Amino acid sequence: MSPRVHSTRQKMKTNKKIVIAHRGASGYLPEHTMEAKAMAFAMNPDFIEQDLVLSKDNIPVVIHDIYLDDVTDVATKFTVKKRKDNRYYVIDFTFEELQTLRVSERFNPKTSEQFYKNRFPKGKGNFKLHSFEQEIELIQGLNKSTGKNIGIYPEIKDPEFHKKEGKDLTKIILKTLADYGYKNKQDNCILQCFDAKELERIRVELKSELFLVQLMEFPEEVKNLQHFATYANGIGPWYKQLLDKKVDDKFTFTSLVAGAHKLGLKVHPYTFRADALDEFSSFEEMMQTLLIDASVDGAFTDFPDLVVEFLN
Repeated sequence: MSPRVHSTRQKMKTNKKIVIAHRGASGYLPEHTMEAKAMAFAMNPDFIEQDLVLSKDNIPVVIHDIYLDDVTDVATKFTVKKRKDNRYYVIDFTFEELQTLRVSERFNPKTSEQFYKNRFPKGKGNFKLHSFEQEIELIQGLNKSTGKNIGIYPEIKDPEFHKKEGKDLTKIILKTLADYGYKNKQDNCILQCFDAKELERIRVELKSELFLVQLMEFPEEVKNLQHFATYANGIGPWYKQLLDKKVDDKFTFTSLVAGAHKLGLKVHPYTFRADALDEFSSFEEMMQTLLIDASVDGAFTDFPDLVVEFLN
């Protein structure tokens, strides 16, 4: 696969509220499949997300987790590769072996039950895993053929696990990005990670000039905002970290967005799902509350078409 560097360098759209297609159009098609990415592209988000894990032969694979058994039929095909914890790991398979698996809608490996009941039926269709390079080529190719400028939003998944397995996932991803013309903040790429030490390493030790987003999942991380601002350009909190309580039917908010904005950090919360509303009475209420009332800068969503339509 020969890397084709993008010659038309367009500025990244970070001054408006951006829509990030979370694992593609994952509300409609199995997450992180090429079909979900092509559908997402047609919905005109600003960015499409890629979660990245390494195969045994060091190929970055687009899949949400280091495990295979909750999105593929691996348990019926490679029983010998199960580890002691009864899980199947991407890192134990060559890319060629991974290509033989069938991808399906996310399910519970213990009960085989589909996670989101009303999404694409589990076990139907003929979906496959693919590499990061293949996805970049799809998105860059579609940008060329449609005249659009949709960016990529890769996530480095569990770098510590990869290090224990003797692999430097981050270095491989940075090289792939550079090969395809993603090198600095102007290039249409945002790189994210939950591991704060690793994201800081990307900026300080590996000297990356990309736009970096520090993902957050725990309330106590809020006190690290000032430190995050020394190496990151934005934060990606769980949306519940922004909500305080409801007063007279209106949500009040924590100080997270205001604190981040004061430090010059963009805020891209996850995940806006029309079929998992929790404290909201409708998807419209969720979008209005978080995108408008809470003043965030963008959103990760399984339903990019609905968020694009709302913002328009």
